[in-house]
Amino acid sequence: MSPRWSGVTALSEAEDVRRFWGRLGLPGLVDVHTHFMPERVLQKVWEYFDAVGPLTGMEWPITYRHEEEQRVALLREFGVTAFTSMLYPHKAGMAAWLNGWAADFAARTPDCLHTATLFPEEGVEAYVRDAVESGARVFKSHLQVGAYDANDALLDPVWGLLAEAGIPVVMHCGSGPAPGKHTGPEPVGRLLARHPRLRLVVAHMGMPEYADFLELAERYGEVRLDTTMAFTDFSERFTPFPRGELRRLADLGDRILLGTDFPNIPYEYGHQLEALELLGLGDDWLRAVCYGNAARLFGLSQKG
Repeated sequence: MSPRWSGVTALSEAEDVRRFWGRLGLPGLVDVHTHFMPERVLQKVWEYFDAVGPLTGMEWPITYRHEEEQRVALLREFGVTAFTSMLYPHKAGMAAWLNGWAADFAARTPDCLHTATLFPEEGVEAYVRDAVESGARVFKSHLQVGAYDANDALLDPVWGLLAEAGIPVVMHCGSGPAPGKHTGPEPVGRLLARHPRLRLVVAHMGMPEYADFLELAERYGEVRLDTTMAFTDFSERFTPFPRGELRRLADLGDRILLGTDFPNIPYEYGHQLEALELLGLGDDWLRAVCYGNAARLFGLSQKG
């Protein structure tokens, strides 16, 4: 990490992050991939990452293992003007409960975009419709953890509902850090062939199938990708982004969104920003990725 991003205290790290977006003339950052969830669920997630070394061959220390209030305060210190509460069920019977928690969290955290989730189960259409009608602005789908096929017949009316409502779905569909039965570009391609207007945000740039998911974004105008953990030193060690795809990444600059995976990252928040800057795609690209694209997608103020 360069000296500019070597903050050793929360204050100096925040200063570095704010200097980054201030230099670009932005009013702050929009992070479409941050995690807030019920404490007992988050503890289980952290236990997973504590044990993930055998999957990746690398330890995964969680940098921001703090209480909820401190995590929210840190994002605000960084100048993140809007963020999400990405949460997801690993089995049936959880999603509606998680959605209730997320609605309450958004109500008490006005800079959080009201987030909801889903699972292929009886009643999914009803609780997704309830979430939409109660103001949900983004959904999370995790094909790896949930171990389900995006093309499950139970979900088909849900995708149609969300496409019609224009509500983005952040989907973990790439095969990193370990492949699942239903991950990869092929099932997502089948989903998009049926629902081409679905505002699908491919999490983690689709790692490690970067090129395949970039191709889907080129084919479908409502497909976007988030930068979560991509290009960082940590990810480059086991799923490097192919440098031959940088031109395509530049050409899709209006559909790449900043995501970080905060708080579940094994490095400082600013390193994600440094990794984006070091791609060398220019300040206009950075401005779009770190604020402008998400501001348009979610109808946020774009005053700088």
